[in-house]
Amino acid sequence: MKHAFRSLRVFNYRVWASGSIVSNVGTWMQRTAQDWLVLTQLTRHNATAVGVVMALQFGPQILLLPLTGFAADHMDRRKLVFTTQATMGALALGLGLLTVTGLVRLWQVDVFAFLLGCASAFDAPARQTFVSELVQDGDLANAVALNSTSFNAARMIGPAVAGLLIAAVGTGWVFLINAITFVAVLYALSLLKLDQLFVHDRAMRKRGSMVDGFRYVWHRPDLRAILAMLFLVGTFGLNFPIFISTMSVSVFHGGADQYGLLTSTMAMGSVAGAFMAAMRARPHFMLLAVAAGLFGAGLLLASISPNLWCFAASLVLIGVSAQTFTTSTNSLMQLSTDPMMRGRVVAIFLAIAMGTTPIGAPVVGWVADTFGARWALLVGAAAGIGAVAVALSYLVRYHHLRIRLEGWRPRLSLDDWEGVAGIKPQA
Repeated sequence: MKHAFRSLRVFNYRVWASGSIVSNVGTWMQRTAQDWLVLTQLTRHNATAVGVVMALQFGPQILLLPLTGFAADHMDRRKLVFTTQATMGALALGLGLLTVTGLVRLWQVDVFAFLLGCASAFDAPARQTFVSELVQDGDLANAVALNSTSFNAARMIGPAVAGLLIAAVGTGWVFLINAITFVAVLYALSLLKLDQLFVHDRAMRKRGSMVDGFRYVWHRPDLRAILAMLFLVGTFGLNFPIFISTMSVSVFHGGADQYGLLTSTMAMGSVAGAFMAAMRARPHFMLLAVAAGLFGAGLLLASISPNLWCFAASLVLIGVSAQTFTTSTNSLMQLSTDPMMRGRVVAIFLAIAMGTTPIGAPVVGWVADTFGARWALLVGAAAGIGAVAVALSYLVRYHHLRIRLEGWRPRLSLDDWEGVAGIKPQA
């Protein structure tokens, strides 16, 4: 059990993690309040409008991809994260002031979502790869998993707190509180011992270096397969604000408190998934296939849930499998990537994990509005099954996966387990 927290023995990581969890709680509070503001105050339960806001917030992950990966590999990551976190705090403050004064309009939420997305696009790859400067490579997988545990613990706490605050004082104050939480991570960054950072050599600036990440991934069939799986799951499956809010409002007829509690219920599963990842020595490709399959199954169960309690139970399975999939994807890609390419590869990973939402969120929102919330969940379930198909196709082609029968029991045979486990890159 103690090995699950081994990265916390490092002073810099411990300080960073302490500030990060406070900021993460505030971020999840804002996400919950923003979705609720659009769904119930600025529109009449219009899931498409929520999808548009999500698209504007996550779209910059794709639009700015060459620049964000380049910045993460060539700039001082600590200074870059400080700047982006301060910017995001200022945006939360601005939206909060507009909301508490009653001046907020839907178009303003769209603008703030887009600006926040731009700041987050630069923040995410720099923050993810900054972890590699806080710990040694031997603890990197554990540090990434603990980051995910922190993020999802915040996902469990933040929405529940947001639901209570929305009911008590309104959405605007949630945004203002989030602005204050950014002080924690900024203070943590200022406390880091610079002489104890594990700074790798920066990538050389040269013509074409912005697109080197794409070339690197293109020549790695293992990374291509992982990103294809992530594209399916991220585009149509990770639209939890739409899934949970529409099921809560239109199927189970609940208010903000129920929405917050349901979101926190899924986060309980996410925390469990992240904690299991922290205990795991190293992720492997086969784990991604299993997690994607469980994710699809969880969304299928959610779509046919007859009551609120069954729906909540399915959200736990969705949380465990989704977090296992995304955390293992992140760790596997970082561990099997050249450190000088890590920022650009992680930027591509994050662009697909978060930036494909502009493609999927409006589609999923339209399905929810037109056919009902349960059909939207079925779209996500199909994406999980599609990801499993991509994984099997890769394993058959590059690792000669075969299924044979021993008596009545199926057995899998697989060549080159080291390559599948991500221990050595695919040429």
